[in-house]
Amino acid sequence: MNLCRKAVVFCHPVTMTTKYSQYYNRSLIPSHYAHAKNMSIQELVSYYEDKKQLNLFNVFFVVLCTIIILENLLVLIAVCRNKKFHSAMFFFIGNLAFSDLLAGSAYIANIFLSGSRTFELVPVQWFIREGTVFIALAASVFSLLAIAIERYIAITKVKVYGATKTCRMFLLIGACWVTSILLGGLPIIGWNCINNLPECSAVLPLYSKKYILFVVTIFSLILLSIVILYVRIYLIVRSSHQEATNAPAYNLLKTVTIVLGVFIMCWLPAFTILLLDSSCKIHVCPVLSKASIFFSFATLNSALNPVIYTLRSKDMRKEFLRVLCCWGILQSGRPADRCMIPLKSSSSMEHCTNKHEHQSTPIIMQDCTTCV
Repeated sequence: MNLCRKAVVFCHPVTMTTKYSQYYNRSLIPSHYAHAKNMSIQELVSYYEDKKQLNLFNVFFVVLCTIIILENLLVLIAVCRNKKFHSAMFFFIGNLAFSDLLAGSAYIANIFLSGSRTFELVPVQWFIREGTVFIALAASVFSLLAIAIERYIAITKVKVYGATKTCRMFLLIGACWVTSILLGGLPIIGWNCINNLPECSAVLPLYSKKYILFVVTIFSLILLSIVILYVRIYLIVRSSHQEATNAPAYNLLKTVTIVLGVFIMCWLPAFTILLLDSSCKIHVCPVLSKASIFFSFATLNSALNPVIYTLRSKDMRKEFLRVLCCWGILQSGRPADRCMIPLKSSSSMEHCTNKHEHQSTPIIMQDCTTCV
């Protein structure tokens, strides 16, 4: 009975009215999905009824997103509760952690609002569902770019830890979120394919292919910018240690390789599928029906960012253990007040922040260059 009722709703014709008046039309989403998957309404209903169960892939995805939320929450707590981390670089790390936490939360919400539940949404709800994911992912990527910009400025400018650093930090963080919200909100503002089915994406059936191509272009430019910045950082550091040991340069190269390698590994599959989506006809590229697998690799980036950008700091690792100790997870019979003992040593990243607070020579001549 429920299946028949859905089929009747899906067969309701979509009238050609103004785009914004369609935002609450419940028959619009089914018609777009039927077109995107090259199915009839009856086939579409049967397809999503069969996928109603939470499969193993979705269970794994939910577990992964829960890990993303918990580990990034741990980063935020560590940065907030320890005054030692109240410096610009750690605030950038905290911003990255917050964007990844939001991404993990948006992924979980997307899973439970997908499948057959998609057809219970009106277009404006669908735009919010997908737009939140785009905003979170964009904020994570822009945060990586902001960190790269900050590190590049830090090693090339004199007195980089002066009064202007706080202003630059807030400007970069603010620009990150404003740009992300704008990028993710463009479809609900009007850049979508409502009333224009031939221009619709096969992966995201209410999004315009031109918008998908625009997003891929923006993310590709960000990737290129990060590569250029970190290559420049490495070249500057290498040239400044010509007479010294090569260990700092090798350590920096290792860090840069990890950052760029993980970023490319996680995002390249998603970029590829989106690029195919913007250029292929629906029935020509059957791989588009497996897009969720490709996007799962992009999700891994949010899980690995805390590992790359925080666990390389010895003090951050110690703070993680202290937080877990206070939660009773790693207490191991130790007194509770031991959890609040101040840290006695500083990591290379923290030394880099404190040592050059009033520095009058470029940071590249110091040993702190490995804390990128």
